[in-house]
Amino acid sequence: MSTMSEPLPQEPLTHGLKQRHLTMLGLGGVIGAGLFVGSGAGIAVAGPGIVVSYLLAGALAMLVMRMLGEMSSAMPASGAFSVHAERALGRWAGFSVGWLYWFMLVVVLAVEATGAARIANGWAPSVPQWAWVLVFMVVFTLANLAAVKNFGEFEFWFAALKVGAIVLFLGLGLLAIFGVLPDTDPVGLTNLTGQGGFLPNGWSGVVSGVLAVVFAFGGLEVVTIAAAESEDPARAVGRAVRSAVWRILFFYVGSILVIVTVLPWTAMTPGTSPYVAVLDHIGVPAAGQIMNVVVFVALLSALNANLYGSSRMVFSLAERGEAPRSLLAISRGGVPRRAVLASVAFGFASVLLNLKWPDSIFQYLLNAVGAVLLFVWGLIAVSQLRLRRRIEREAPGDLILRMWCFPWLTWVSLVGMAGVLVLMATDEQARPQLLWSAGATAAVLAVAGLRELRSRNK
Repeated sequence: MSTMSEPLPQEPLTHGLKQRHLTMLGLGGVIGAGLFVGSGAGIAVAGPGIVVSYLLAGALAMLVMRMLGEMSSAMPASGAFSVHAERALGRWAGFSVGWLYWFMLVVVLAVEATGAARIANGWAPSVPQWAWVLVFMVVFTLANLAAVKNFGEFEFWFAALKVGAIVLFLGLGLLAIFGVLPDTDPVGLTNLTGQGGFLPNGWSGVVSGVLAVVFAFGGLEVVTIAAAESEDPARAVGRAVRSAVWRILFFYVGSILVIVTVLPWTAMTPGTSPYVAVLDHIGVPAAGQIMNVVVFVALLSALNANLYGSSRMVFSLAERGEAPRSLLAISRGGVPRRAVLASVAFGFASVLLNLKWPDSIFQYLLNAVGAVLLFVWGLIAVSQLRLRRRIEREAPGDLILRMWCFPWLTWVSLVGMAGVLVLMATDEQARPQLLWSAGATAAVLAVAGLRELRSRNK
C-alpha cells in the first residue's frame, strides 16, 4: 500500500477551471430534477416534516463532502475519491469505487437525457423522444471534447440559471408568506401546523422522507474531480466545498420550507412539481411552462457535469492501470477525448433504448443505479478514516481543510448510510433499486478481487 510520502503523478490535464467555475459546478451538479420535481414525493410521505428529512439527508451529504474536501485538498487528483480509496485500502478499493461511480454517472446522464427529451417532446411532439436524446448527446459530447475552460463556462451559466431560479422562488415565496404580494394575505404557520400537524405521519414519515430525498444530493462529488484541473487545486477544492455545502443546504431546505408554508402539504401531488403548485397559487402566469424550462436546463446541466465527471474518472482509472491505456490519449487542448467518448457511449445507446421503450426505460435505468451512490459514499468515509491518521503523521501541512469532530462524525455518517440501506431493504418501492445496485456492486467487487489475486500470483 502506498504512503503519503509517495507523490501523486503529475496531472497531464490542463488547469483551465477557475474558482468561480468550481463553485458553480458544486452548486449546479446537485440542483436538478430531484429537487424541482422529486421533492413532491417526499412531501407526500412526510408532510411539513419533509423539512427535517431534508436537514438529515443534507447533513449526511455535507459530512461526505467535508471528508472529500479534506482528502482532495491534501491529494488533488482527477480520480479524487478513487485515488483516495486506493491509497487508503488498496488497489481493489480504488478500482471498485472508480468503476462504480463511472457506471452510475453514465447511466444517470442517459436518464437525464431521457428526462430532458420528454420535456422537449412536449414542446415539439413532431420530433420523437429518441431524436431529442440523440441531439443532446451530440451537443454535449462536442462541448466536452472542447477545451475544459469552455466546459467550465458552459456549466457556470447553466448553474447560474438554476441558482437564480431558486433565489427568485425564495423571494416570491417569502413575499407570499408575509402577504406582500397583490391579493395575498399573510399565511402564518397554518399550513405547518394544520392537516395533522407538523409531523402528520409521525417520525416514520420523516424517515421515509429521508429515503425519498437523500439521492437528490448526489452530484456534489464532481467538484472534487474537477479540482485537479483548476489553477490551485488544493485551495480551490477547499473553497468550493465550503461554499457549496452550506449554500445547497440553504437552497434545498429554504425552498422546501417555503413550499410547505405557502401551501397545505395535502395539496401536493407526487410526480408533479410542488414549485409549480406554489407559483400557480401565487398567481405567476404560465408557471408550469416556466418551471418546465428550469427543469429542462437543470437536466441538461447535470448531464453535462456527469459526462465531465465520468470521463475524468475513467481517465484516472486508465492512469493507474485499472482501465485500458488507450483512454489516456489527450487532445492539444488537454482534454481526454477517448475517455469522453467511452463515457458518452451509453448515452448514445440510450437513443436506441428510447426508440424501443420510450415510456419505461427511465425507471429501469434509475433502478440500475438506485443505491450505488451510498456504496460510493461508504467507501469515501472508510478511506477518510484511514487516510486522516496517515496524513497527520506523514504530511500534516497538507490538511488545509479538516473533517469536523474526527473520527466521530465520520462514524456517524457511516451509521446514517447503513440506516438508509436498511430503509431501502424494508421499503417495497426502494427494494428493487437496492437489489439491482447491490448486484452491480458485487460484480465490480468480484472483478476487483480477481484482479488482486492475479496480481499477487504473478
